[in-house]
Amino acid sequence: MMTRSMNHSARLGLAALTVLGHLAVTSVQPAKAQTPTTTGTGETIQLTMAQAEAMALENNLQLKIDRLDPVLAAEDLAQARAAFNPSLGTSFNRSSSQSSANNAFEGSGTITSTNMNGSTSFSQNLPWFGTNYSFSVSASRSESSRLGATFNPSLGSGLQFNITQPLLQGFKIDGTRNQVKTLERRRTMADVQLDERIVITRVQAQFAYLQLVAARNQRDVAARNLELANQQLKDNQARVEVGTMAPIDIIEAEAEVASREENVIRAEASIAAAEDSLRALILSPTRADYWQVRFEPTEQITLQEREVDVDGAIATALRERTDIVVARSNIEIADDGLRVTRNSTLPTLNLTFRYSASGSGGTQNFFQEGVFPPVIASTSVRGFSSVLGDSFKNNLPTWSVGFQASYPIGKSSAEASLARQQIAREQQDTALRALELRITTSVRTVGRDVQTNFQRVRVTRLARERAERQLDAEQKKFAVGLSSTFTLQQRQRDLATALVNELNATIDYNRSLIEFDAVQKVPIR
Repeated sequence: MMTRSMNHSARLGLAALTVLGHLAVTSVQPAKAQTPTTTGTGETIQLTMAQAEAMALENNLQLKIDRLDPVLAAEDLAQARAAFNPSLGTSFNRSSSQSSANNAFEGSGTITSTNMNGSTSFSQNLPWFGTNYSFSVSASRSESSRLGATFNPSLGSGLQFNITQPLLQGFKIDGTRNQVKTLERRRTMADVQLDERIVITRVQAQFAYLQLVAARNQRDVAARNLELANQQLKDNQARVEVGTMAPIDIIEAEAEVASREENVIRAEASIAAAEDSLRALILSPTRADYWQVRFEPTEQITLQEREVDVDGAIATALRERTDIVVARSNIEIADDGLRVTRNSTLPTLNLTFRYSASGSGGTQNFFQEGVFPPVIASTSVRGFSSVLGDSFKNNLPTWSVGFQASYPIGKSSAEASLARQQIAREQQDTALRALELRITTSVRTVGRDVQTNFQRVRVTRLARERAERQLDAEQKKFAVGLSSTFTLQQRQRDLATALVNELNATIDYNRSLIEFDAVQKVPIR
């Protein structure tokens, strides 16, 4: 009997040490980069944590959606910048009209007139100082059956240049230029928010992988506890056969086996749930065997203490964390909006400059003097190139320089809007300070969790070691008839509880280390 109990105790110690060999404190052991190997068709994928992260970054559906946000932001920015693109326009018209002569100088009968004109224009709003300019060139040809026309057909050309320069309102900033600046910031923010989603996805993959490892370890603990219960049942059955134990002890042992079997079933369900969580993160739903894939983690977790610099982590988080970067960018956008609104409260004062030149020609008629109706004596032709050249050679120029000014009487809507925006800006400052406080608190909390969970690992390890010694002593007493089945089973339950507590503390410590690295980059709490 003594030999059987000592063997039983040795098996229990070996089981406990085997389980503890799987426990983790700091991080999983780094593995060599390799392609996940699949055994069978959609059955089991052997997976490292690094591979789980890589697959999540490649296949996660939410991340695929988030990757499109910078693309959309870039298109919005391109659309806003298009306001400063030059505009080229052209037009052409041809018309014909007939009318009755209504005076002697027009002759008699029906008068027919035909006209053709075309123009090309070029205009642009410059992205500097609110300047706007336009340039156009036009040409025309007209012909009429009316008597006495000096030029018939008549050719004309024109050149026009306009520029408008704001001097107060719209000089430093305006709505269009501010929209471009705002969308440039939002384009950068889209990249920052995508980086945040990438980090969060990596952390989620790490947590899911870790949870699967924990579920499998918990299943191992439950299986070993079931093995102990089965062994105890066999021992009790042997004692009953030789008459050293009452049959009631077999019933107690059978009840304990049933309870341990339930724990194994629940542990198996936890593994399936953990696999589903990991599956949703790292697998593409388009896989034909999506729901049949099983995962086998190839890494276990090492026990290693790690010192954390909470003050340094707080400084890093306040400088680099995505939510505070976005908040500061939003404040910059608000400041730009304030400048636009403040500028719109200034009087309107614009400098305008206009210049135009024209040319004319065609077939010029020279009439005989003293003859009525007019009789053409000779003609002179001035071609289109000469007519167009007049416009570019500054023939017949016209120019003007002027100022346009306006100022609203009374409090304008822009002034009311400015007052409201200033109040909203103060709210953003307060919100930023509140965010900095939350960030500092969250980093301190996670840093404290790291230290607390490591202490939990130490304490639960001591509790597990003591539970092992208590069970060993109880088995020896039971072997010589100084203990009951109930007491022995209670010691077994104590050890099972201690094993689970140590495992949970170890997993919590590992999670807190992952959170400590992540909380400096993204909001996770």
